[in-house]
Amino acid sequence: MTDAAGADDTPATDRDVVVVGGGPAGTAAAVFTARYGFDTVVFDRGTSSLRQCAYLENYPGFPAGVDIDTTYDLFHDHIERVGADLVADLVTTVEPPADGGAFRVETQDGRTVRARYVVAATTYDDAYLLDCHDDFPRQYEGEDEPRFDRDHPDEYGRTAVDGLYVAGPLAGVESQVAVAVGHGARVGLGLVTDHRYEVEGLWEGPGDHRDWVVEQGRWVGEEWLENITEYHLEDVPDDLDDDEARQRAREVAETRQEWQIEADEVARRRGQGHRALAAHLDTDVLVETAVERADPETVLDALPDDAVEAYTADGAAGAAGGSVADGAADGAADGSADGASR
Repeated sequence: MTDAAGADDTPATDRDVVVVGGGPAGTAAAVFTARYGFDTVVFDRGTSSLRQCAYLENYPGFPAGVDIDTTYDLFHDHIERVGADLVADLVTTVEPPADGGAFRVETQDGRTVRARYVVAATTYDDAYLLDCHDDFPRQYEGEDEPRFDRDHPDEYGRTAVDGLYVAGPLAGVESQVAVAVGHGARVGLGLVTDHRYEVEGLWEGPGDHRDWVVEQGRWVGEEWLENITEYHLEDVPDDLDDDEARQRAREVAETRQEWQIEADEVARRRGQGHRALAAHLDTDVLVETAVERADPETVLDALPDDAVEAYTADGAAGAAGGSVADGAADGAADGSADGASR
């Protein structure tokens, strides 16, 4: 990455992507850039609009809703699981690239980072954006309070500064969490797609980034590869050599085949995903739910032998007038009754 040091000699760290804000939009953008392989860092130590919500009840996939602390824990766990860094610091300055260099990002705690791309995903704080480009359109609240014009970015969050993207409510989208997450994902996809066009030399079609996996066998065989390659050659730019274009299109098709996973890998990831969710749930709730849903013997089988032996040796089961399994069964019945009464 090109050195874009500022006037002082503060040591700077090089990153591919800096995301300002670790709320719903910033998290989604970071997940997509990090999964593509970009070295991504998320700075999050501001006042998030999500904190104004007492309990989140309209986010798809959580039929009974989800509390805000757990929401944040899940978002931030996702950031780290995809290989991005999460830093509790506040961005104060974003200096635009000079002479083809990198953005220079400075934080409240004295960090300096140089980045190829910046995604601004804060809701309230926009001073660092106004200082980034003198020609950014401004909105005014009163006579002396300029704000970043939220109508300025396009649908993918692009701004007048190449490499600077805006995601979430700062880009004029609704502050509903589901909407902010969707826009953050769109910005992340748009950033990667722009990079594929402008840096990797791809074009519309093969350059449009996708992020998914499919079951093994969906995209197989030489015929499939050739068909996709031909499809990607329909809109090749005139200035690109035909042989080079065919090679690049073929490489993109072959990469898509790498997105296939076997059935046992699907099962492994399913278990991994369930454990990641369970790690953020209250232990008592997990136990109660397990007893309600599973046969008591299954619950016992999941316990370490030494734990069962210790429990039995203490006489707790005998004092209760039954076995450990009976206790689990009673707990299941009580839990079911409680659930019915609620």
